Amino acid sequence: MYNEKLKFNKDGKFMILQVSDPQDMHIPRRGMFKMLNKLYDQLNPDLIVLTGDNILGNHVNDGLIGSHQVVKSKEGTMKRVKKALGYLLDPIEKRKLPFAFIYGNHDDRNQLSKEEQASVYKLYDHCIPFNETNPEIDCDTYNIPIYSSDGEKIKFNIWMMDSAGVGDDGNTFEYVKPEALDWYEKTSNELKMNNGGEPVMSLMFQHIPVIETKTFFKECAEDDNGAVKSEDGKFYKLDPEKAKGFAFEYPAVVEKDFGQLAALRRRGDVCALVFGHDHLNCFTGELDGVNIIQTPGASFRSYGNMVSRGVRVFVIDENDTSSFETYTISYFDLYGKNFRSVMRYIMNADEYEKVKALIVGLAALIGIGLAVYIVSIFHLLN
Repeated sequence: MYNEKLKFNKDGKFMILQVSDPQDMHIPRRGMFKMLNKLYDQLNPDLIVLTGDNILGNHVNDGLIGSHQVVKSKEGTMKRVKKALGYLLDPIEKRKLPFAFIYGNHDDRNQLSKEEQASVYKLYDHCIPFNETNPEIDCDTYNIPIYSSDGEKIKFNIWMMDSAGVGDDGNTFEYVKPEALDWYEKTSNELKMNNGGEPVMSLMFQHIPVIETKTFFKECAEDDNGAVKSEDGKFYKLDPEKAKGFAFEYPAVVEKDFGQLAALRRRGDVCALVFGHDHLNCFTGELDGVNIIQTPGASFRSYGNMVSRGVRVFVIDENDTSSFETYTISYFDLYGKNFRSVMRYIMNADEYEKVKALIVGLAALIGIGLAVYIVSIFHLLN
């Protein structure tokens, strides 16, 4: 794992590239990885944060056609997980870019625990050290200090918080546990005491949005521009007076609230709380002095649209760590809308790749059969 200090650059800047919901498998979608690789080369970020659903863990054992499982053993699952993560992590490692990860609600829905999957991340030299010592919190709940450009003191901090997993009853739970919040408050206080009594400002990343995210939406008519349907059957849209950006789905939020925002307000050291999970949403808002940021999904395998698929960038200034710059880069921002990029997108960018491949295959067979038939008729007539 990575054993060097993360530091602000000589120009006083630190760039974070957030990749959320890449959600791919051992047979990858090349379109997303081409997009990510081009972004790595163009941006050369100081840190990459993978904010959950890094693989489509609940389908990693599926057969090539359909969703039936063909891999039954834990060894077979590990082999596929290593291969799937390799497509995501190898290009980052090759470029010697430090990266950190948290899990989403899809990663460990198979025979491998979070800890067992973490052993794969640990194999990479540029993986930021994660939690291996505190059994009261998940392995993907930890913090990452960012030092001053001279390396002398901690100037900024990154919180990585687990918000998704499977409980003892086998059901998926989606919330930051009270033990994790206790750890956050304790560690936050330690950082403050070591910083002369001043809070060390930070960003907090987790996969599942907090419940309060729903307050950015207002009820509307079904035919209103931007209307999305919620689980209660009503329609809502993003309120432009409360949040800036777009939303093509109603937020899927944590199931329980253990007072996370209240804890952040008490500590006063989190500039923004940042999520993934909702692939089609991309917006920023503010609740009680805390920026709430939704980042869209990068996945070309799971659901998304031509506007949303992409990544988010954060730029922190060493001389003003209480604020930050953030923006998103979509697939078409990067490539432009030309024939080649659109065709690559159409063929690679959704969960229906197998269906489209089957259609293309059948069309090719029909075309070949028609050509053979026409040639045969031609020979008969001559």
